Amino acid sequence: MAPLDQTRKASQKAASEDMGIASRLLAWYDAHHRDLPWRVTPVAFARGVRADPYRVWLSEVMLQQTTVEAVKAYFRNFVEKWPTVEALAAAPAEDVMKAWAGLGYYSRARNLKACADLVALKGGRFPDTEAGLRELPGIGAYTAAAIAAVAFDRPAAVVDGNVERVITRLYSIETPLSEAKPQIRALVEELVPQTRPGDFAQAMMDLGATICTPKRPRCMLCPVRQDCSAILSGDPERFPVRLPKDDKPQRKGAAFVAERADGAILLRKRPEKGLLGGMTEVPTTGWTARVDGATTAEAAPFPADWRRAGQIGHVFTHFALQLDVFHARVTGDAPSGHFWSLAHEISGEALPTVMKKAIEAAIPGATKKPSHSAKRPA
Repeated sequence: MAPLDQTRKASQKAASEDMGIASRLLAWYDAHHRDLPWRVTPVAFARGVRADPYRVWLSEVMLQQTTVEAVKAYFRNFVEKWPTVEALAAAPAEDVMKAWAGLGYYSRARNLKACADLVALKGGRFPDTEAGLRELPGIGAYTAAAIAAVAFDRPAAVVDGNVERVITRLYSIETPLSEAKPQIRALVEELVPQTRPGDFAQAMMDLGATICTPKRPRCMLCPVRQDCSAILSGDPERFPVRLPKDDKPQRKGAAFVAERADGAILLRKRPEKGLLGGMTEVPTTGWTARVDGATTAEAAPFPADWRRAGQIGHVFTHFALQLDVFHARVTGDAPSGHFWSLAHEISGEALPTVMKKAIEAAIPGATKKPSHSAKRPA
């Protein structure tokens, strides 16, 4: 069947069944919703409590390409430090980057700060429409729809990876996912109810996260199993259909962990733009997403008794990186463009995960938050 015909047929089916699916899904959500720190529960919503747009926006930006479990602690830390968008706007950018360190995709943190600055200038109020939200830095189609639905209860089609999986299984969409996105969005638009569209959006995401999972979906517990054509096919895991992935390019380089006698580590700040922009790092060779860097001690930024401390790997969105790590104990002032971070301050630096891995390879435990009782051995 041609994709256009498939979309039309599925849309007609959705139009005839949308309220049935929506009502069953909302009833399931009322009983089985996830307890998330940024979420207003269905009971609270029924009592008139409404979501804080700031908290919804913050959680949605954090959740982009990151798991819920990974985000929870970061979210709580952010709202404790900066409980309002005005407070976040007033924070130094460096502090925001430090609090973000480890979440990855650091352009999100830069856009987060830029967005907070702009919203604060407008009185601290977020736009309540998708169109208005999309004018803010770092807010694309998905994030705008999610904020409009969850924070303002607008009937927006919120489509993330979980929702894509649910829809492709409900309607057995054979078109590869990369090409099926407009079709999926059209189907979601047909399903969104006028009543409780925000809860419906969250219910769809919860369904994909807890029941309609990528592997071993729990179909017998699904509230819309009677509507799901993939169950009838007997192979729901086949959906969504994906094209074969290209192998990621492999890049190489070296990282140099210089340690002072008092445990301080030599760091520098990366350029504001580009990969890991504005983050902190140990000195490395000139690797990029496109070229390898040198991998030997001879490429160190300054002479020292560099000793190989191991090798670490890290996977970025478009490439994989392998770094040979070297360690040396040094004395003296920091070279130009570098600074010494004291041992008890390392855990609070804006270090991306790949740099934490490099430091840990050279000095195990160095990037962990120090306990009040534990002391590092001499």
